[in-house]
Amino acid sequence: MKLTTPGPTVGVVGGGQLARMLGEAAGPLGVGVVALDPTPDPPAAPVVGDTVAADFDDEEAVFSLADRVDVLTYEIELADADLLERVREETGTPVHPDPETLARTQDKLREKRWLDDAGVPVPEYRAVADEADLREAGEDLGWPVMLKAREGGYDGRGNLPVEGSDAAADALDELGSDALAEAMVPFERELSVIGVRGADGETATYPVTETVHEDEILRESVQPARTSDAVAERAREVATDVLDAMDGRGVFGIELFQVDEEILVNEIAPRPHNSGHWTIEGAHASQFEQHARSVLGWPLGSTERRGASVTTNLLGDVEEPGPAELSGVESVLDAPDAHLHWYGKREARPLRKMGHVTVVGDDADAALDRARDLRDAVTFR
Repeated sequence: MKLTTPGPTVGVVGGGQLARMLGEAAGPLGVGVVALDPTPDPPAAPVVGDTVAADFDDEEAVFSLADRVDVLTYEIELADADLLERVREETGTPVHPDPETLARTQDKLREKRWLDDAGVPVPEYRAVADEADLREAGEDLGWPVMLKAREGGYDGRGNLPVEGSDAAADALDELGSDALAEAMVPFERELSVIGVRGADGETATYPVTETVHEDEILRESVQPARTSDAVAERAREVATDVLDAMDGRGVFGIELFQVDEEILVNEIAPRPHNSGHWTIEGAHASQFEQHARSVLGWPLGSTERRGASVTTNLLGDVEEPGPAELSGVESVLDAPDAHLHWYGKREARPLRKMGHVTVVGDDADAALDRARDLRDAVTFR
C-alpha cells in the first residue's frame, strides 16, 4: 500500500457525532472526510474537511458527494439504502458497508429473519401486522412481549412492552401496525461486541463490553465486561458469526443479551456504535480508525485493549429543549485518568446524547465509580 498526498477521501452520509469522531481518527492517517447532513452546521463540521447540507435522500447531493470521494459510508441508519445502491452502480464509487446490509438492519423483522436463517441465535419473535397477530404472538411467546417498530427505532424509541391481550389495541395505536413482537428476554446483562470486516473477508472483534441501559438508553459501557470468560468467548463467537453473514467492509455494533451462559443477538448497527466509544482511549486502534481503514480496504489495526475502560454518556439533563451550555467540566478536565468528548450539538434535549466521558484505569468497577462521579458533575445549564 502506498500513501500519496493528498490522501484518499471518505464521504459520510450523516454529519453527527459519529462522523465527527471518524474525522478525528481519519486525519492522522492522511484521510480526508466529507459529511452530508440536513443540518447546516452539524457536529462533524469543525472536524471534517467539508460538509454538504442536504437530506439523506437527496439524489443530486448524494451522487455529487460520490463523485468527490474515494469511498462512501454512512453513520446513521436513516441513510437511503436504495439510493446508495444506485449511486454505487452508476458512479462506480464503492459503498461500505454494503447497502444491502443497511437495508436488512433498517428493518428489524427482516434483520431477525436474516440472522435466524444464518443460524445466529436471536430471541423468539413473530411478525405483527394487526391486533390479531399481536394477540396470537402473545399467546405463542407468553405475555408480556416487546413490541418493536420494524423501522425507525433507536434509543428506546419504537419499543413498547405489551403486558397482555387487553393492551394490544392501544399498543398498536401508539407504535403502528408494521411491527414485530419479541419474547421478553430474562437477560442477566446486556453486552456488546464491536466487530470489523476488512478486505478479503478479514474480520476482527474488540473485547466484549458490558452495556448499562436505563429506559432503554445506553448510559455506560464497561470494559472488560463483568462476566465469565466462557460467556465472553461465546459472545465473541456469536459476533464472529454475525460478521461472517455480513456484506461489505466496515465497523459493526453488535448488541447482545446474556441469558445464563447463552448469548442472543438483540440488534446490529452497521456503523461505529456508542458502546465502542471506549476504544478511542482504551484500545490500540479505535473503532473509528478501524472504520476508516476497513472501508478503504487497508489493513486493520489492533483491537487489543490498553486497560480497563468505562464510558459514560452525557445526556441532556433538561426538561425542555434549549441552547446547550456545558457546565461543571473542570473536574473532568482536571482528572488525569478521564477524557472528555463534547459533541458540539447546539441544542440540548431531554436525554439527548451530548457527549461522553471515558475513564481508563486498572479495574473496571473503580473506573465505573469514577466515571459516574465525573459525569454527575456536568450539567447543561
